[in-house]
Amino acid sequence: MEKENSFKLEFVVIMASLMAIVTLAIDALLPAIPNISNYLSVSDSSKNQQLITMIFLGIGFGQLVFGPLSDSFGRKPIVFTGFIIFIIASIICLTTKNFEVMIFGRILQGIGLSSPRSLSLSMIRDTYSGNHMAKMISMVMLFCIFVPTIAPSLGQILVNTFNWQAIFYFNIGFGVLIMIWFCLRQKETLPKDKRIKFSTYLLFYGFKEFLKHKESVAYTVVSGFITGSFMVYLSTSQQIFQEQYNLVNAFPYIIACLTISVGFATYINSRLVLKYGMWRIAYIATIAYSLIPILYMLLFWSGKNPHALLLVSFFSLQFFAAGFLFVNLSALAMEPLGHIAGIGAAINGFISTVMAVPIADYIGRFVVTSVLPLFIGFSIFGVLSLTVFLFLKSKERTVTT
Repeated sequence: MEKENSFKLEFVVIMASLMAIVTLAIDALLPAIPNISNYLSVSDSSKNQQLITMIFLGIGFGQLVFGPLSDSFGRKPIVFTGFIIFIIASIICLTTKNFEVMIFGRILQGIGLSSPRSLSLSMIRDTYSGNHMAKMISMVMLFCIFVPTIAPSLGQILVNTFNWQAIFYFNIGFGVLIMIWFCLRQKETLPKDKRIKFSTYLLFYGFKEFLKHKESVAYTVVSGFITGSFMVYLSTSQQIFQEQYNLVNAFPYIIACLTISVGFATYINSRLVLKYGMWRIAYIATIAYSLIPILYMLLFWSGKNPHALLLVSFFSLQFFAAGFLFVNLSALAMEPLGHIAGIGAAINGFISTVMAVPIADYIGRFVVTSVLPLFIGFSIFGVLSLTVFLFLKSKERTVTT
């Protein structure tokens, strides 16, 4: 494990790049959804949301396989395996003319991408611990946040210049470059003497160990609530801004501005987490995450959409609170799981993602002519998350007493 005061820029950038491939595969596709829908002759526009949500389903399930394997065989070979699956899945998406096959390809993409996504967290946990781990995750997220800032604009340029297939070709090329860099420069973070012998019992053992740590379970559930409500926005953003507001040309720039809000929170977190601790910051952010949508509901309960600038302002505040939660919830859940970092990250990601997909799918059905259902979802799951924090806080007081 690295010394607590050590900082390696290249390590941060490599980990951010592994996470960025996932973001690129999701956000760059947002402007191309209408083009893909027309190409595949999709009559029900609400089905288009599955092009976004189903990749998360693959990410959730894929982690259950790659996490335990990485604890037995090391992180690097499993990351490579994931990228091979991602490339095969991308070829399926490029060559199909059937919507169901496209959805299968997106799920398979998610399975492949679950490897670099979850194992980047495992590699950080292999190397750091405590608030220093939270700081490193913040720094990684800060670098990573650059990608969703430009991804929609990049996707729009590729669609306008070539076609929607160009987005998949770009993702493949970017992934290959990152893999070459990762292979040449990143050392294996899990020594052989710390690996767990592979067996069919390994996953069961991981779940058993994970469930022993009630705090990890609680923060994973909260992560599922936050991710699910946030995923509704991801899957409906194209529908909201391009159809409800008719802001087709401005859509990539709106997404970029909102992403900056998350990135700014991540940066502030990296500066404050060592001073105030990840728990306190996450707790305050959860309160904000709950109150902001409640304020929106009080102002716009009629269901009539506000002016676009006002809506973007509310989204910015909501995502600013979410930025603190994304970083610290992962760190809080992973902190007790250093001895099973690979399986722990996999189970954490699996549970939170499998919770998030049905939440996003259900609420997204109501975001047709109004944004109000989205903020109702934010408020419900924000309050549920805050309830979990308050329960943990009261439990800690009881134990202390």
